[in-house]
Order: sequence, then C-alpha cells, then structure tokens
Amino acid sequence: MTETGDRRPLASRDTQWAKRIAQWLATRSVTPNQISQASMVAAALAGGAFFLAGRDDGWTRPLLLVLAAAFCQLRLLCNLFDGMVAVEGGKGAADGPFWNEFPDRVADILILAGVGYGIGSPGLGWAAASFAVLTAYVRELGRATGTPSDFSGPMAKQHRMATITAAAILSILEPFWSGHNQVLLAALWLITIGAAFTALRRGRNVVRNLKGGHAGN
Repeated sequence: MTETGDRRPLASRDTQWAKRIAQWLATRSVTPNQISQASMVAAALAGGAFFLAGRDDGWTRPLLLVLAAAFCQLRLLCNLFDGMVAVEGGKGAADGPFWNEFPDRVADILILAGVGYGIGSPGLGWAAASFAVLTAYVRELGRATGTPSDFSGPMAKQHRMATITAAAILSILEPFWSGHNQVLLAALWLITIGAAFTALRRGRNVVRNLKGGHAGN
C-alpha cells in the first residue's frame, strides 16, 4: 500500500505509540499491502462476531460483542499502520493505491452487512454498507477530477467504526432493560442516514470545487 496526494487527517498518526509500532513493522518483512489485506480478515471476524451475537441470547453474546468491537478497532489499526509503513517507512509499492482502497470497501461491507444479518435486518445492513462505499466513491471521484480528497463526515470511516464499536459495547447492557439488538439496529440506522448525508455533502463539495476551478480558468 502506498498513499499519494493528500492523506486522511489522523491525530493518532502523530502519537508516539503509533510511530514506534510503525517503525517496528517497517523493520520487519511485513509489507504495507499485507497490512491492508489483514484489515479484511479483521473485518470478516468482526462481521462474523456481530452475526453470531445478534442471534445469541446466552452467556456467549457479551463475549462475541467484545470480540466484534475489538476486531473493528483492529481493522482501523491496520488502516493506520499500512499507510505509516508505506509512507514514513518508505515501503510503498506500485500496486499500493489498489490495496489502499479495495480492502476498506470490503471491510465496510463485511462488518455492516454482518450486523444486519445478525439482527435480522439484512436490507438495512446492506443499505449502511452501500452508503459507506458511496462516501468513498465520491471522495475518489473528486480526487480523480482534480479536486482535493474530501474526508469530511459525519459518517466517514472512523466515525462509522466508532459508532458500531460503541454500539457493540452498549449492547452488552441490553439485558438490563430487556432489550435485544435495539442498540445495533439504531446504530445501523444512524450509519445509513449519516453516510447518505456524507455522500451528498461530499458530492456537493466536488461540484462546488469543479465550478470554482472552472470559473478561475
């Protein structure tokens, strides 16, 4: 994986712990592309845990939800370190741009569709996944037309993962109010609506930037 042009602004990229881990990875045989590919494995495990948790009423449900939350965060860590190893570590590859984007889209689908199937709302899960992919498509479309990459929210990748991770942890407490999958259902609706709004917002920004650039020529 290699990153060209503008990068997603991440405060964690400047932390000492992230720099140390990235430096350690850069000195090993692991490649940025392999880290990107590992994010799909983490997402598959998260989606599977969400699926099983949504259909479980027993003592294993809290464990599955904790695992789902952990794998969602592992997916984000892979997204962080692949870029740092590629750029700061100088290990970018020619096919890096593909592995920079493709695993992220697969990961969104695996996680959000997994939640949807688990709670018995597959259509909503696919809607959330579709709008999540659309937000990235609009960003890349803008970049392809010469405008800056737009990483704005309210449901950019890190916001989606924060929402579904928080929902997983909060869902552990549902037995206290005799609930089941209500929190995950609400989170999917929030992600679906928020991602749809984000795609529209980014699209509007692309059009405005294109018109502004044309007017300046």
